[in-house]
Amino acid sequence: MQRRTLLAVPTAALLATPWIARAQGAWPDRPVRIIVPFPPGGSNDTVARILQPKLTELLGRPVVVENRAGASGSVGSSETARAAPDGHTWLLANDTLATNETLMSLPYRVMEAFSFCTLVGTCPYALVTHPSTPFQNFTQMVEAAKARPQTLNYATTGVGSGAHIATVLLQQRGDFRLEHVPYRGGGPALQDSLAGHVPLFMSNIVIILSHIRAGALRPLGLTQQTDSRYLPGVVPFTRQGFPGFEALTYWQLCGPAGIPQPILARMQQAVKRVLAEENVQARMAEQGADIVGSTPAETEAFVRAEIEKWGAVIRENNIRADS
Repeated sequence: MQRRTLLAVPTAALLATPWIARAQGAWPDRPVRIIVPFPPGGSNDTVARILQPKLTELLGRPVVVENRAGASGSVGSSETARAAPDGHTWLLANDTLATNETLMSLPYRVMEAFSFCTLVGTCPYALVTHPSTPFQNFTQMVEAAKARPQTLNYATTGVGSGAHIATVLLQQRGDFRLEHVPYRGGGPALQDSLAGHVPLFMSNIVIILSHIRAGALRPLGLTQQTDSRYLPGVVPFTRQGFPGFEALTYWQLCGPAGIPQPILARMQQAVKRVLAEENVQARMAEQGADIVGSTPAETEAFVRAEIEKWGAVIRENNIRADS
């Protein structure tokens, strides 16, 4: 699926489309919840709160963002899976929804437990270091890690997160070893990284973009295959000795399995319409996110492929929820 597919559709055409919600029943008939399975301050929370005001306006009911953090996102995911499939509870999930399938024992199977609505957007990860470290580039960091294996710490948003697995794959392919320090979300990991309590942080760029630009964090590499328009000059790992290396984080909206297709389609159209707003596009760009706005079928296929891709890395490296 091509990234930024929504941007190929002219905004004026979307806004000229009759708003189908008025013609298809009473949904929603009460406030709509968007569960964010991580603490405030992380990228999921940021993206949810960008969408929230316009969704409230379009749906005609309050849209409430609720943070339900814990267990690499599985606490909030489990709550969503148990909810009534009436279109009033949604999950703004990220890559952990796919990786947790292989990483831990869950009370559900992802492809059976959720109705997939839309892929909101994607962005790469960046490996950054605190300016107090001696690392001016990725090569220097690798040399230090090889000299003293598993003594150099790196933070991520949790065990089995996309950032964690991407870093494991980098270590495997580069033959060096770091020590993982998992956090319960991007917000807490960011605070410790900015304070210099942990020397390295692998994070999606939504969380760290402004801090890189301010010089508070020094980027060592990106996990996408092309240069980033948001971080010009930061070299992708694919050009630092890791050809073809790519790992993207993403935000996708899903609900419990069994949501009626008309409601699923209406929610996808609502999100797509919000993403077509110029101010929303500008705010997403400020965060370093590329808008997608996929259909439910495209989103389901995307998540299925992510489960297969990263599940293989997890199994090969024997990554466990307690590792």
